[in-house]
Amino acid sequence: MVTPRQVRAARALLKWDQIMLADKAVLALTALQRFEQGKSVRDATIQAIEKALADAGITFISRSHQEGVVLTRA
Repeated sequence: MVTPRQVRAARALLKWDQIMLADKAVLALTALQRFEQGKSVRDATIQAIEKALADAGITFISRSHQEGVVLTRA
């Protein structure tokens, strides 16, 4: 599952603000803000965020002691 740091990094690569990601993920802005602050959110919220970013070309990297994001298409 993606982390708040990965989501912030992905938004930076895409040059998206929180409003844009919330719109693409069809979420309330406050839900996205809570997640990025490391607060508890529903699994469905995290899945919607991950899907919106993946649809935009983001690949998430999660290995032991490593996490990151890659933009696979512009």
